[in-house]
Amino acid sequence: MTGTVEEIWTAEAGSEPMETRDAVTAVAEGGLRGDRYFEGTGYYSAFDTCEVTLIAAEALAAIRDEAGIDLTDGRHRRNLVTRGVDPHDLLETRFRAGEAVLEGTRPRPPCAYVEELAGESGVKAALGDGRAGICASVVETGEIEAGDELRIVESLDADPDDLAAAIRERQD
Repeated sequence: MTGTVEEIWTAEAGSEPMETRDAVTAVAEGGLRGDRYFEGTGYYSAFDTCEVTLIAAEALAAIRDEAGIDLTDGRHRRNLVTRGVDPHDLLETRFRAGEAVLEGTRPRPPCAYVEELAGESGVKAALGDGRAGICASVVETGEIEAGDELRIVESLDADPDDLAAAIRERQD
């Protein structure tokens, strides 16, 4: 399964507007260099460890078409906009984005703070139904550029039958 990094967004500090970038360095166990969460100045930095966030361009288009809310200017507050892959399909996997390797860790719920910063009623609800994207951690440092391929390199979701067979082998 492959997709593309369509856009890269960062903000220097919490509440600051998101800015689009052509490229960014993803730093292992840190996040995206120059982003508020890498710097520890994000709104949720004190209690939420979400190094990198991803959202689907297709979800943003659906929100625009269905709710009349256009978040394509960065008001979605996510770092990487993907195309051709649902970020939820990257959960429990390690995937390559450019030169970096990331690990999909958990869904990213929509929050009232995103709606407040977007300055538009209905944003939180529009990002519901799994459209708010996911969190990922950086496993291997590397450069990510807009247009880079997203490709799964390892599934971390073990098959229960494989686990049972491995346990039986160890017991024998």
